[in-house]
Amino acid sequence: MSDDVSTVRVNLAERSYDIRIGRGVLADAVAFATERAAVAHLAVITDSNVDGLYGDAMADRFVEAGIETQVLVVDAGEMSKSSEVAVSLWETMLDEGCDRQSVVMAVGGGVIGDLAGFVAATYTRGLTFFQTPTTLLAQVDSSVGGKVGINLEGGKNLVGAFWQPHGVLIDTDVLGTLPDREYRAGLAEVVKYGVILDADFFAYLEAHADAINARDASVLRQIIERSCRLKADVVEADEREITGRRAVLNYGHTFGHALEAATGYERLLHGEAVAIGMACASRLAEQMGRIDASVTTRQLALMERLGLDTQTPEDLDPDELVQLMYRDKKVHDGELRFVLPTRIGEVEMVAGPSDEALVIASIRG
Repeated sequence: MSDDVSTVRVNLAERSYDIRIGRGVLADAVAFATERAAVAHLAVITDSNVDGLYGDAMADRFVEAGIETQVLVVDAGEMSKSSEVAVSLWETMLDEGCDRQSVVMAVGGGVIGDLAGFVAATYTRGLTFFQTPTTLLAQVDSSVGGKVGINLEGGKNLVGAFWQPHGVLIDTDVLGTLPDREYRAGLAEVVKYGVILDADFFAYLEAHADAINARDASVLRQIIERSCRLKADVVEADEREITGRRAVLNYGHTFGHALEAATGYERLLHGEAVAIGMACASRLAEQMGRIDASVTTRQLALMERLGLDTQTPEDLDPDELVQLMYRDKKVHDGELRFVLPTRIGEVEMVAGPSDEALVIASIRG
């Protein structure tokens, strides 16, 4: 393997798998998949934006290798993470002859990874699947860890499963075609890892912000690899969110999911909502006396250098946001729980902040 390619191993006993990261590695997709599973029939699930860029090309590689392959294309966007689209994919897979030996490959961003993974987890009670994420957010976060699912009108990811991929193939070259807004949204999740788990990584991001903005290939591989390793460590310790350790990955997400719901899942990208959510969560921690203002200031400064808005949209009602938070999966016995920082590199789960404190934290800083 070349020095430009690295591998992060997710150790989960018989569900263990590799994350391969490097430039141009999509060209090795057939070997990557067939080394890890018997692939006689493949369903490539992608979206209308990615199909022409990478979906069809991925399918062609497998066809050239003599593997029967179908491409299933859904509309791009969060609205495709729905029960209606999942049913349509199941029906199409049945029509195309998919059976228990078929393999699913997700080619796209977080929406496609979540949706295709959910379809794989449920069709004939579970199919082998691979992730080939094409957005930065999916590369550093949603493609790793086995959380798959769809949305309900009332909230994100309320129907889903834990279904680990057989492998994740991350090609940093695909980020060259990623629109600027999508790229910056992915950086929110990168910043999150520094805040919750690794102060040195946070400092690295501060020191290399210009290179990150320039999409420097070497720096990108470093931040993707470190983000994947940090997430893998958490998943290995708490694969199914039983001990509570995995909950640290939800920093900023309770506020963020409420922001997404309040804007109909169409106005804010997930990473944009998480960036604002992290700012809100840090302000909440300040109110509760858990951190001083410098912890929030560093986060806001880094996110703003990376082109991320950290302000709650002016037209949103903070009281409505609080009510939406009570639909979050982390509500326990009617009590909201938040991942809040104690310093850069460390967070804790905190229960029961007042609704008033949440409203104040949600207001533009």
